Amino acid sequence: MTAQVETQTPNIPNFGEALKTKTPNQEAFERLARNKASVFGLVVIILFMLMAIFARVLAPHDPLEITSGQKFLPPAWVAQTAGGKASNPDYLLGTDTLGRDALSRVLFGARVSMVVGFIPTFIIVLIGTVVGMMAGYLGGTWDNLLMRLTDVIYAFPDLLFFIIIMVSLRDSWIGQFMNGLFLLFASLAIVNWVGIARLVRGQVLSLKQKEFIEAARAIGVKTPRIMTHHLLPNTLGVIIVYVAFRIPGLIITEAILGYLGLGLRPPADSSATFITSWGGLLLEGQSAINAQPWLLLAPAICIALVVLAFTFLGDGLRDALDPRMRGSQ
Repeated sequence: MTAQVETQTPNIPNFGEALKTKTPNQEAFERLARNKASVFGLVVIILFMLMAIFARVLAPHDPLEITSGQKFLPPAWVAQTAGGKASNPDYLLGTDTLGRDALSRVLFGARVSMVVGFIPTFIIVLIGTVVGMMAGYLGGTWDNLLMRLTDVIYAFPDLLFFIIIMVSLRDSWIGQFMNGLFLLFASLAIVNWVGIARLVRGQVLSLKQKEFIEAARAIGVKTPRIMTHHLLPNTLGVIIVYVAFRIPGLIITEAILGYLGLGLRPPADSSATFITSWGGLLLEGQSAINAQPWLLLAPAICIALVVLAFTFLGDGLRDALDPRMRGSQ
């Protein structure tokens, strides 16, 4: 009988599978893409950003054009108001008390809200990140000094500070610069950086004791390089999530200031980039809420959609960037 010799295939590692291993960033992106609420929020944000950028193209009428014969028009789906005013299909959302197209003004209002959401947030993150990193990494006297300054600013009521600044400087040259937007940016950024500063400081305090930071110090890496190349990349996750939640807060703050009459100054002509804001439209709509409720509802719905979109996106980013979620399906 012929003996049968069994041959065993050697256990050779599958390098192809190893190469397919996903990076943490790829896993985070996939987790974010699986979150339907976050994807919906991102789509809504992109749509509003496009609306703000192309407002002049999308607007059917001049947002400052006063048409005397077209005042108090209802939206297109309302045949006739109680006062006998018939709708005009050329004015989809109707007109305000001066005969200005409501839809065009809502489109241009998106510009201010989007800019107020992003630009002050960039300044806030820049200041807060620098302060938090210096306080957490340097420690000692620097930590005490910067954190006591943070505590002082944190103790001051935000909204009260905004109102005081806007009322005091609104008629000065700084209040008239960029129709008041520069003053609004400055007032929002001055007191809002304390939250991100505390957050970054906490992250740096835990990171600076890690082995890779000790190794960088041992080979003589300078402090600025350690902060920018080692600490900052490892704090980007919490910073991104903070930004996603901070932007809607600033949009609401601007709407409140606009509703109080302390927001954007009315421009001289329609060639201006920033003409009105959703907060200003709320102020205009509340005076005619009984006769023309749609003037108040349109900007209010826009604000609500943007805030919800950023909240959904922030929740998704928080889950996607959480290291404990890595490897989960």
